[in-house]
Amino acid sequence: MAYLDGASVLITGGTGSFGRKLVKHLLSQTKVKRVVVFSRDELKQSEMAEDHPNEGRIRFFLGDVRDHGRLYRAFDGIDLVVHAAALKQVPAVEYNPIEAIRTNIHGAENVINAALDRQVKHVVALSTDKACGPINLYGATKLASDKLFVAANSYTAGGAARFSVVRYGNVVGSRGSVVPLFKKLAASGEIPITDERMTRFWITLQQGVEFVLQCAERMQGGELFVPKIPSMRLVDLARVIAPEAKIKIIGIRPGEKLHEEMISVHDARLAVEFDGYYVIKPQASWWEKRGDIGGKPLADGFSYSSDNNSKWLSEDELRAMVHNA
Repeated sequence: MAYLDGASVLITGGTGSFGRKLVKHLLSQTKVKRVVVFSRDELKQSEMAEDHPNEGRIRFFLGDVRDHGRLYRAFDGIDLVVHAAALKQVPAVEYNPIEAIRTNIHGAENVINAALDRQVKHVVALSTDKACGPINLYGATKLASDKLFVAANSYTAGGAARFSVVRYGNVVGSRGSVVPLFKKLAASGEIPITDERMTRFWITLQQGVEFVLQCAERMQGGELFVPKIPSMRLVDLARVIAPEAKIKIIGIRPGEKLHEEMISVHDARLAVEFDGYYVIKPQASWWEKRGDIGGKPLADGFSYSSDNNSKWLSEDELRAMVHNA
């Protein structure tokens, strides 16, 4: 991570689960000059400050990604932006669609414009498996956001700014993770599962942080990075957390998929494979000018879904991940 030596890094949504882990990693494992936490919640910023006493490299910046002017001010002197701010709770987004559009889409636009205006060198936006073939509004807004960040590379006009996207699956132990819910319900003797066939991609916060920083180092601008991560079955997770509990099948909820997908058969035509990850390349004239990034083309008809994955977590591996979450 030598590329971060002396760099100033800003994280939108920096008080969220990912942001907190990223800040901790940057301060302890790199030689960054400054870490700026940009978020709306002053209480969470205050609590986060208590976790880093006497740390002179961290700054807390109150603001909302809906506010371009505030982003413009915050991006002064920033080398790398990691855009993690989003409204992501599926039921809340379905009930408040305009609010989700204002944050997830218009907020993405504001981040892009502020980064261009402030000549930020690199911007990495976090995406989700729900953005691939979306069936709920959250996934649809994140797909639109992904498209905006990729297209932003056409506006750099030869400048240094580069924009890329990282897409991965469910995060163990994050806010919104099913793990805390299952732990809470374990004592009741009954765990609700929407469908016993349901599968999900699974990644830890630390793995997510490391992958994002690796992508920030290797990005040329325009790539959509997808890590190779294992899948797990929800029923296996329930058995690991509450082995004595009865599993109750309650049916798939609105906006929920049986299996998640990160690369569709359509995306795969533009994707290449590396040892630990895939890259979906943009279809754009400016991309062709940047040269060949290498990688192995994917077979015709390939898709990367949580049910056709070659890597699966055993119950012992799930138990270890849950314990460390």
